[in-house]
Amino acid sequence: MTTHPTAVDSEAPVVVRVETTVHAPLPTVWSLHTDIAAWPDWNTDVDRVEYAGPLTPGTAFRWLTHGLDITSTVHQVVPGERIVWGGPAHGIDGIHVWTFQETAPGTVTVRTEESWSGAPVEARPTEMEQVLRQSLDAWLAALKVRAEAEAAAAATATTAPERD
Repeated sequence: MTTHPTAVDSEAPVVVRVETTVHAPLPTVWSLHTDIAAWPDWNTDVDRVEYAGPLTPGTAFRWLTHGLDITSTVHQVVPGERIVWGGPAHGIDGIHVWTFQETAPGTVTVRTEESWSGAPVEARPTEMEQVLRQSLDAWLAALKVRAEAEAAAAATATTAPERD
C-alpha cells in the first residue's frame, strides 16, 4: 500500500508558508485551482500541463514551470478544503499543501505551504527559499486575480438588467 504525505516535511531545509484573501465564492476558487489542466490559462508561470485526472490520491500530472519539468502526484484531496501533491524534480523533493477556508460569504483565505529537500536545496537553502517564496506569491496573486474576475463577471451577469 502506498502512503501519501498529508503535510509538508517540517524538517526540510526549506519550508515556505504564504496566504492571501480572495474575494470570490469558495466553489469558484476551488474549481480554478483544481482544474489542473487549465493552470496555464491563468497562471503565467505554468507553461504546460499534462493531466488526465481524476483528482484523487495517486493521480500524477506533469507540468512545466520556470524551466522545471515536474511530475507531481496527488496525495490528498478534501473537496473544497484541501489538496496536497508532491514529487521529485531535478533533485528537489517537494510537498505542496493548499487549504481553502471560507471566512465570510464570498471571501476565501487560501493558504499554501511547501517544503523542499534534496541536494540542490541543501547546497543553497537561502536562495531556494527566495525562489520558492516568489513562486508561491505569484501563484496566489494569479489565483486571486482570476477568481475575483470570474466572481465579478458572474455578479454582473446576474444583476444586469434585461433588455427588450
